[in-house]
Amino acid sequence: MMESSRKSGKYLFQFIAAMVAFGTIGIFRRFIPLDSGVLAMLRGLIGGAFIVIYLLATGQSFTIADFCGKTWIVIIIGAVMGFNWVTLFEAYNYTSVSTATLCYYMQPVFLILLTPVLFKEKLTKKKIICVIVAFIGMIFVSGILTTQISSNDIRGIVLGLASAVLYAIVVSGARLINMVDSYKKTALQLLSAGIVMIPYLAVKGVFRNPVPQEALTLRTLILVGIVCIVHTGIMYLWYFESINHLKMSEVAVLSYIDPVVAIILSQVILHESMGWQGAVGAVLILGAAFVSEKV
Repeated sequence: MMESSRKSGKYLFQFIAAMVAFGTIGIFRRFIPLDSGVLAMLRGLIGGAFIVIYLLATGQSFTIADFCGKTWIVIIIGAVMGFNWVTLFEAYNYTSVSTATLCYYMQPVFLILLTPVLFKEKLTKKKIICVIVAFIGMIFVSGILTTQISSNDIRGIVLGLASAVLYAIVVSGARLINMVDSYKKTALQLLSAGIVMIPYLAVKGVFRNPVPQEALTLRTLILVGIVCIVHTGIMYLWYFESINHLKMSEVAVLSYIDPVVAIILSQVILHESMGWQGAVGAVLILGAAFVSEKV
């Protein structure tokens, strides 16, 4: 009984730690002076390589045969994940971390809208209400009810919502490959996310000056290392290990540590202010997202 309790505590700690870490990504992004695509490429390649090394070090395989004929689906989903990161990182650049995070947390709402199309699931009245409430919350968060919204804020909001849509596609796609080991699937997705950034950055012309000279500092290297290894490699391992041992009700509730941490830190560290309208919007969006996962 005591051993079981210790294991349960371990997995609970791992999941909470992952959620807290995910909630700090926006803060780290603000202090990393690299192109969003470059950061996404490094995150995918380094994070994916870290998990592959973990698999091999623990005596597990990482071959095409491990993906049950779903290799290309995993790769495509990974590519979408890469652009999901880029749009989110860019959203952090144009609007507040709290606003970008709340836009990103529209993902469950977009997932509700996608499932009837992709999986022929029927929309219930409760889910429709959740969608409406979340969009009302988005109106409050966006600031369009005031005259203070800037063009940068609008661009950040659009990018944040685009990131939410892309992540909804990633989650939907994951349902098609649920027979593949979570670690192996994540490793290939991360590597695909990093690799797809290479032609994207080449077309964009970023490789002519991928890392500005002023950005080559020890602080930048440390921050990038933390995002790639800790936020992506270690925390993805902890996340997937813990959700296999926790109740889904616990996972659903504790997942909201992520946006709460992001909102609090954005105000404490970056001195961003939400205002009463932003606070109302946050409650509506997160409340709708939470309820949507319960119905």
